Amino acid sequence: MEKNKLIKPIRVITVDDHEILRGGIKFSLLAFDDIELVGEARNGKEAIHLCAELQPDVVLMDLMMPEMNGVQTTRFIKEKYPKIQVLVLTSFVETDLLQEVMEAGAIGYLLKGASIDELAETVRFAAAGLCKVSSEALQSLFQQPKSLSQPVYELTKRQQEVLALLSVGLTNDAIAQKLKISPSTIRHHVTQILNKLGVENRTEAATKAVRVRCF
Repeated sequence: MEKNKLIKPIRVITVDDHEILRGGIKFSLLAFDDIELVGEARNGKEAIHLCAELQPDVVLMDLMMPEMNGVQTTRFIKEKYPKIQVLVLTSFVETDLLQEVMEAGAIGYLLKGASIDELAETVRFAAAGLCKVSSEALQSLFQQPKSLSQPVYELTKRQQEVLALLSVGLTNDAIAQKLKISPSTIRHHVTQILNKLGVENRTEAATKAVRVRCF
């Protein structure tokens, strides 16, 4: 117990114009000792002020708000405070907004209907600089026709499957179990994916996958 007390909690602020929803998030986060809610904002301007004042680790960002929407606020925060991670927490999946907010610098995308355990896990991913996108958001991307103007990355079908699972936060071992192939083969696929996308790590691969529809 003494050791746990020495672990610095993840400092979070919520940004949502609905007071009831902010209250629900606040109540949910109380269940976790390693996550601390340090501030609440009703809109983008308040969020920017709190980021300057509190320097949180993670911002839980709604997309549809008055004055400044979530995309605009995310872009400003990431330009001004690049160490602060923005995790989108929204009620719906809008593929254009999903890609736009990831391009603006968001680290993840989660629906408000997610369980409190999934919320906590995704906050931890964000604080560690790891991308995690909800499976519902990825499924929505799968169902959208690709634009001919988008960059084409020559990923094999298997590499696309690995990239999709990587984007929802699965480890190499978990991906191997799900696809029923060896972990060493998964590691090889991940290396090939990083090379083909021109990125250095899994987080960059996951965010790029969502931004430019690599699936």
